[in-house]
Amino acid sequence: MKIAVYGKGGIGKSTTSCNISIALARRGRRVLQIGCDPKHDSTFTLTGFLIPTIIDTLRSKDYHYEDVWPEDVIYEGYGGVGCVEAGGPPAGAGCGGYVVGETVKLLKELNAFHEYDIILFDVLGDVVCGGFASPLNYADYCIVITDNGFDALFATNRITASVREKARTHPLRLAGLVGNRTSRRDLIDKYVEACPMPVLEVLPLIEHVRVSRVKGKTLFEMVESQPHLNYVCDFYLDIADQVLSQPEGIVPKEVSDRELFSLLSDFYSDPTRSQGGGNDQENLLDSVRMI
Repeated sequence: MKIAVYGKGGIGKSTTSCNISIALARRGRRVLQIGCDPKHDSTFTLTGFLIPTIIDTLRSKDYHYEDVWPEDVIYEGYGGVGCVEAGGPPAGAGCGGYVVGETVKLLKELNAFHEYDIILFDVLGDVVCGGFASPLNYADYCIVITDNGFDALFATNRITASVREKARTHPLRLAGLVGNRTSRRDLIDKYVEACPMPVLEVLPLIEHVRVSRVKGKTLFEMVESQPHLNYVCDFYLDIADQVLSQPEGIVPKEVSDRELFSLLSDFYSDPTRSQGGGNDQENLLDSVRMI
């Protein structure tokens, strides 16, 4: 099974991806996580350091694939999760999609691509071009990480459109949304009402999740010394169990940008809903006025 994880930049994709990878490993699966971001820090909480990227390794070998060994590019992280960082092209040049393609090509030549039960692609930021969407070419499922804010849901809608487009030619399905670091889910529910899709889990605003990233540890590792955090791991285990059930998933149909702005603006303007999130409301209404 191959899973591509997407979401707005800074939403917590890598932290979530690492914990889902551990959860899948705890369920007895062999897991490989591939970071698809020039920052090459997707697997940081699994390994505790920034591992060398595939692009840097290939460059050091003058792109002679036959000189690259699995141990040159695959590092074992916490819980036995295999870790790979694709890296990225120089800033302002090249294409992220090319880097992902070269990564998959190399891993296949090393026979590593087929030695794992689950391969998880952690993909940078929003889908804004075909290059960033290229991991969807290899995925069975897409999981979108969001929060209860407008910007994250706008990115979710763009990703939804990309999944729909890729599903025309690939056996790809949207497994669902994961809400991250949010004390409320009213906007998420409003979006899902307009654009029906499964919600796999909504994680509350837990400071330890953010701290785990800084410490370079997954929540599962932190539990070893802080057992009171065990309940947080249950969220990720629940996501893993849903994925392992091989859900049918959906081919989503995104809403238009104008419809999305109008939908969320009307929601914030509804006097019957509880008040809150003042700055978010003002920023959203400003955005609608600009349109």
